[in-house]
Amino acid sequence: MPALYAGFGCRRGCPVEVLDELLHQALHGHGLTLSALRGIASITSKADEPGLQQLAERHNLPLLVFDASQLQAYEPQLSHRSAVAFAHSGCWGVAESAALAMAHHERGNAALVVTRKTLGAATLALACGG
Repeated sequence: MPALYAGFGCRRGCPVEVLDELLHQALHGHGLTLSALRGIASITSKADEPGLQQLAERHNLPLLVFDASQLQAYEPQLSHRSAVAFAHSGCWGVAESAALAMAHHERGNAALVVTRKTLGAATLALACGG
């Protein structure tokens, strides 16, 4: 099983339960295991988001954040480009870009394994590296 990295986008105040449910749905829906997950990533503006911090703690995973200019580098690999996300964050897709950025940061290359999924106020994508 390759190492997996979860990228999240979410609205302010998104509960950890929603983030965790979305993570489990994505993993189980694609036959992946939580034990393969090596980290959680998002955009810099979400560094202080309690739900993301709690999710990382709950699963004993690092939470890395990337700024919009770092995330923009992954735009060609995105399955979905959101004008709303770009207007709010300066990148075309936070979840997919963040997952790709963390996989690349940790492993030197990256590919999406699970494209953008949504649940309530949260988006998630999974990437693998190496």
